[in-house]
Amino acid sequence: MKNIIHICQMSFGTLVLGLMAIVGIVFLSGCTKDTLDIQENFPFEVKVMPVPKDIALGETVEMRISIISTGEYAENKYHIRYFQNDGQGTLRYFDHKPYLPNDLYPLMQKEFRLYYTSESFVAQNFDVWISDSFGNEKQLSFQFNNKKLGPIIIGPVR
Repeated sequence: MKNIIHICQMSFGTLVLGLMAIVGIVFLSGCTKDTLDIQENFPFEVKVMPVPKDIALGETVEMRISIISTGEYAENKYHIRYFQNDGQGTLRYFDHKPYLPNDLYPLMQKEFRLYYTSESFVAQNFDVWISDSFGNEKQLSFQFNNKKLGPIIIGPVR
């Protein structure tokens, strides 16, 4: 009787080990891909620090901008372009030459500063477009009113 119980225990143990081996082989053979899926295209948001509402002729306004992505992919590059809707002015990155409207320029960093200099006495409005290598694009709109300067009085002071 003890022999029969011992044989049954050994058979049950062998059966469990055999089932575990079969399940393991099925799971391992279920991976048919030779390469891993790597996500390259990550959506992004653009954050802008507040800027003044008014600008005078010749005055320069600094715009601090951050690109916030949901992930990182080393080959992804960001670009910038702008279009002046109303008024006149120049937009530039740090100490670079002013941007030309609708031309595409590479962005070297995800946190940067743009400088807009007014060249007119009227309200000014322009759009900045930031895009990545995968066609994702964000639009920023900036509007500045003409800063009213007080009257200039020329004459003797008493």
